[in-house]
Amino acid sequence: MAHNGIPHFQNERGIPSIQVGDKEFMCIGAKPPLDHPHIFLDMGAENEIVCPYCSTLFKYNPSLKHGAADPADCLYTEIDSTAAA
Repeated sequence: MAHNGIPHFQNERGIPSIQVGDKEFMCIGAKPPLDHPHIFLDMGAENEIVCPYCSTLFKYNPSLKHGAADPADCLYTEIDSTAAA
């Protein structure tokens, strides 16, 4: 999976809302293999958006850097399984 600069966020803990430093991103729900279809979300002029699959409320926080989340563990980064070998 190539992220191409688009951050991916997950909500494995099932918290009601996540603050993010981006208005365009992908929501994957829980971590694989329990993830939902990876959906592109675009807040546009708004500062909040709800994922239609997992109902997580994402809130834009301009003080966060690109690709950052609060809580921080909601940022999903795929681990290269070949690097561990």
